Amino acid sequence: MNENKLIVRLATPADKHYAEQITTEMEVSAKARGTGIAKRSPDYIRQKMEEGKAVIALTDDGSWVGFCYIEEWEHRKYVANSGLIVAPAYRKTGVATEIKRKIFELSRQKYPNSKIFGLTTGLAVMKINSDLGYEPVTYSELTNDETFWKGCQSCVNYDILMSKDRKNCLCTAMLFDPVEAAEKQQLLQSAVQQNGAAAPERDEKRHFKDNFNLFARWIRFKQYVLLKASKKRKV
Repeated sequence: MNENKLIVRLATPADKHYAEQITTEMEVSAKARGTGIAKRSPDYIRQKMEEGKAVIALTDDGSWVGFCYIEEWEHRKYVANSGLIVAPAYRKTGVATEIKRKIFELSRQKYPNSKIFGLTTGLAVMKINSDLGYEPVTYSELTNDETFWKGCQSCVNYDILMSKDRKNCLCTAMLFDPVEAAEKQQLLQSAVQQNGAAAPERDEKRHFKDNFNLFARWIRFKQYVLLKASKKRKV
């Protein structure tokens, strides 16, 4: 990896020439992980750039580094921050966290009343989501939009999803609810006013940190069980 400065910003129509590179890396990365994401065409990525619904990361000399985009479901009741991808040379540098933060801020700006959700098998992404205010939820709390679930057909684990009647899969569902977030903020402010300190917020963050390893172990166990059951069905 070179030492060029990284820039994370709103993607614009001027970035459309990166679309082929982005979709190619999405496909290669999904195959390497043995999982999948909804397959998107370069034209679809270009559309997101034109609509101002994507975030891109570049070096100051114009090399592509990372990308993520927004999708809407059920008439904006739900939105998803989808297709997070980082070029191999820039993984584990913190750029994914910055991209997720930027796309989350953009989603909150464009859709302040929408629930924001995501499906991922990556523990690192789960940690980033949690720091942004997402919480693990059941699949029943996500959108019912058939178009969204149809996108899972390109994933190698689609048979597992369907065998569980779309109620479970290797991915973990996470959700940010703006109403619940506002209520928590109000409770926090009340606690600060009563106690004269911000201790409840620090305690909450420490509580998650103490339990993330246990959560990670549970996720790995769930994935192991689902994969084992899937292999038995194919024998």
